[in-house]
Amino acid sequence: MRTLSVFVLALLACPITAAAQPPAPPPHAGAAAPQPRVASSQSAEVMKRKFAARLEEIARRVDGVMSYSIVDLPSGERFELLGDSVSPTASTIKLAILYELVKQAEEGRLNLEEVRPLDRRQAVGGSGILFDLGTPSLSLADYATLMVVLSDNTATNVLIDKVGMEAVNARMRGLGLRDTKLRRHMMDGAAARRGDENVSTAGEIARLLEALHRGQGLSAASRDRALRLLEIRNEAKTTPLLRAVPETVVVASKPGELEGVRVDAGIVYAKNRPYIFSAMTTWLQDDEAGARAIEELARVAYQYFSRLGAGTEYGRQIERD
Repeated sequence: MRTLSVFVLALLACPITAAAQPPAPPPHAGAAAPQPRVASSQSAEVMKRKFAARLEEIARRVDGVMSYSIVDLPSGERFELLGDSVSPTASTIKLAILYELVKQAEEGRLNLEEVRPLDRRQAVGGSGILFDLGTPSLSLADYATLMVVLSDNTATNVLIDKVGMEAVNARMRGLGLRDTKLRRHMMDGAAARRGDENVSTAGEIARLLEALHRGQGLSAASRDRALRLLEIRNEAKTTPLLRAVPETVVVASKPGELEGVRVDAGIVYAKNRPYIFSAMTTWLQDDEAGARAIEELARVAYQYFSRLGAGTEYGRQIERD
């Protein structure tokens, strides 16, 4: 039985790029940062309408179904299409597992430093590296890092068994997220064929990310721990959302993909204008076309919010503190 540091495992798999790491933590909800000005001029309203129209046009071109929810955090305004349409989450359901894990640690129901040897009965293929590593012993915190950073399905199954599937669902219901449901382990094809799919909506994923951003139901330490994991970029995490946003911008995100399904969601800490991006595609004729549509949607969103962050109320683009 081997005891391995998760950082060694991650580095063996795909090193975290130094350039992608932020020089300082982003302005999370607990930071004493000034609130960005919310533009309200007539020209700003025109820009907002054009932005909404561009989002819808991209979604309607998809050969399949695209839903999205994009939240302007300073104003609380939402741009949504089919925001309450239930779709498969793929690996984006790991956001709910992460929330439950840090919450149970905060409540004293588990210790994130507890070391557990891998039970090979929990090992599955798909994304990640644990399936190929025999029986390493890792802390729950390390399993969580692998679940988030490498989207490791085996690590995810370990954590599902630790926190409990129904506990995750009960926590989501407590947050008002009644359509967000963890109903199977990763790579459980038989459960998926029975209809026990992991599901949510673009709107609820956005609300879950907003809960993480604001620390809803979490201590500041638990919130920051979860967000730091979601912010890590490496060579394996080349997702539609991250491709659309400059590497210098901190993004706390979790993508997902299945046959006919592409999902990406995150908190984008654009300068002076943080926002939440959540997009789901299903019934795809071409999976990669779905990913490209999410990337296009994410790029349009970043262009819009970065201009709001840099501009005055009337649209002049000047450097702001």
